Amino acid sequence: MINKLAIIGVGLIGGSLAQSLRLAGACKLVSGYGRNTENLEKAIELGVIDEYFTDISKVIFDADVIVIATPLTTYGPLLEEISHSIKPSAVITDVGSAKKCVIEDAKKILGKNIQQFIPGHPIAGKEKSGVSASSPDLFQNHMVILTPLSENLADDIQMISSMWESCGANIVTMSVEHHDLVLAATSHLPHILAYSLVSCLAKMKEEDDIFKYSAGGFKDFTRIASSNPEMWSDICISNQNNLLQVINQYKAQLDEISGMIKIRDKKGLEDLFSKAKITRDQFVEQKTTDFNDNQTK
Repeated sequence: MINKLAIIGVGLIGGSLAQSLRLAGACKLVSGYGRNTENLEKAIELGVIDEYFTDISKVIFDADVIVIATPLTTYGPLLEEISHSIKPSAVITDVGSAKKCVIEDAKKILGKNIQQFIPGHPIAGKEKSGVSASSPDLFQNHMVILTPLSENLADDIQMISSMWESCGANIVTMSVEHHDLVLAATSHLPHILAYSLVSCLAKMKEEDDIFKYSAGGFKDFTRIASSNPEMWSDICISNQNNLLQVINQYKAQLDEISGMIKIRDKKGLEDLFSKAKITRDQFVEQKTTDFNDNQTK
C-alpha cells in the first residue's frame, strides 16, 4: 500500500496511474503537480487526485512514491527542484519513453541518492493527452518496462513492480541501451512516419481532395499524428542517435521499394509485401494469444 503518491505531471499517464491504483485500493492519497492549474482542477473534479499544489516541494513532501510523468526535457530542471526535498525512504520513478537521457540527468543531479530512482516506461497510451483522456484500465495487460540501476535496492524495485502490477500491467526488465533502440523502432519511428505523412500531404496542392476522399486506412495509419507534439518532439531529441539509426534503415527500405516500382518489379514487391503481411499477422496472433492467456490467469 502506498500511503502517499506524488504525481508530477497529471496527464494521460499520470492520471491513469492514479485512477488504476485507486481502483485497486493500492494508494491512500494522491498529490498532483503540473503547469496547468485548469488541468489540475479537472483532475480534482474527476477524482483522479486528492490535492494539488503549485509548489512542488509540498507535493512531494512525505511521499512514498514520486512519479515523474512530464516531457523528457523537463526531467533535469524538475529533479534539480525536488532533489533536496525527497525523504530518504521515498522511491522515484518515471514513465519516459527514452531512458539513457533520463538516467544521465538523474545520476548527475541526485548523486549518491541515485539509488532512489528506478527508471520505468509503461508501453501504453492514446493519441489524446491531458487528464480528461486518462482511464483506470489504460495499463491492463500492457507491458511496463523497468530498466533498474545497479544502485537500486531490491525492495524498491519490487515496490515499483508491485505498483504497476496493481494496475494490471506485466513487468519486463531490460537494459537501458536495448530499451532505447527497441522503442526507437517500434514506437518513435511510427509516430514520425504518421506526422511526416500528414505534413507531406498537407503541403500538396490537392490537399483538400486528399483529405476529403481518404478512407479508413489513412485514418488508422495517421491516428497517432494526433498525439501530443511537445512530448514527441522531446522524445525525438532525447533518443536522437537510436532514432536516426532506424530512420536511415527505413529510408533504405523505401529506396528499395522505389527501385522495384521504377523497374516494375511486381514479383519483388509481392515478395516483400507477403513477408511483411506474414510478420504482421503473426505479431497480431501472438498478441491475441498473450492477451487471452493473461485474462485466464
